Amino acid sequence: MKNFKGIFPALLTPFDKNDNVNTEQLKLLVEKNIEQGVDGFYVAGSTGEAFLLSEEERRLVYKTVKEAAGDKVTLIAHVGTVSTKQAVEYAKYVESIGYDAVSAVAPFYYKFSNAQVVEHYKAIADSVNIPLIIYNIPAFSGVELTLDEIAELLSHENILGVKYTSNDYFKLQQIRERCPDAIIYNGFDEMMISGLAMGADGGIGSTYNFMADKFIRIHQLWKSGDIKGAQEIQWQANKIITALCKVGVMAGEKAVLNLLGFDFGVCRKPFGELTDEQIDYLKEAILPLL
Repeated sequence: MKNFKGIFPALLTPFDKNDNVNTEQLKLLVEKNIEQGVDGFYVAGSTGEAFLLSEEERRLVYKTVKEAAGDKVTLIAHVGTVSTKQAVEYAKYVESIGYDAVSAVAPFYYKFSNAQVVEHYKAIADSVNIPLIIYNIPAFSGVELTLDEIAELLSHENILGVKYTSNDYFKLQQIRERCPDAIIYNGFDEMMISGLAMGADGGIGSTYNFMADKFIRIHQLWKSGDIKGAQEIQWQANKIITALCKVGVMAGEKAVLNLLGFDFGVCRKPFGELTDEQIDYLKEAILPLL
C-alpha cells in the first residue's frame, strides 16, 4: 500500500502552440516535483482542465504522468465525469496502467439527487480493485453531500477518503470524528493549516505545481508542533495566491510556470489568455516570493 498522506500537486495540463497536450513539459513538471519531495500527484482534475480534454487526451495525460513518475510516488487519477459508465471506464484504464487510487467529482449539471450521487460513487468503487477518493467541491459541482452520506460512503470497503475542497471546516472535523481511519485531503491551498487543524492528513492543491516546497514545509512544521512557523509560510503562500486571484488562478499558475522556464502554454478556451501587463504583474508580485 502506497502512502496516501501528505502533499499532492493537482497537476496542470500543458498545451503546446497547436493546443495539443505537451507531454514532454508534463513529464518535466512531474520530475521537478518529485525532486522537491511531494508524496504523490492528483492527475486530470479540475486544475488539469479535465472537462476540456477529449477522452483520448485524458488517457494520454494519465499515461504520461505514470511514465514520468513510475512507482516513486502515489498516483491518484481523477476519473470524474457526469456519466457513471464513462467514469468506470476511466477507472478501469488507470488501474490497468498502475495507478494507486481513483477520485471523482460528483456528477453535475443535471441536479442528480444525493442518493443517485452516492450510488454513482459506489459503482465506481465496485468497478476496480484500487481505492476511491471522493472529491467534495460543492462550489463547483453544486453537490453538497450530508455528513451521514459521506460517512456511508467512507464505510465502503473500497472508498479510502475524501478530497475536501470546502471552507466548512466544522464539517471536515465532523468527518474526521465519524471516520477516524479515512484519508482526508485539504483542498483550498490558502487554508491548508485550517484543514490540518481540523484533522486533514495533507493536501491536494493547484499552487503546489510551482511551490510544493512551501506546502511540504507547512505540513512538516505542523506535524512537529511549530504552529507559528507553519502559519508564517502559509501567509507567504497566501500572498502568492492573492496575486493569482487577481488575474485568474489557473491561467496565472501556467504563466508562473512559464516564467520559471517551463512551456505550459495557456489554458484551453473558453478560458482567456493573460495580457502582457498581467504577466508582468505576476513576475513582479510572485517570483521574488518563490
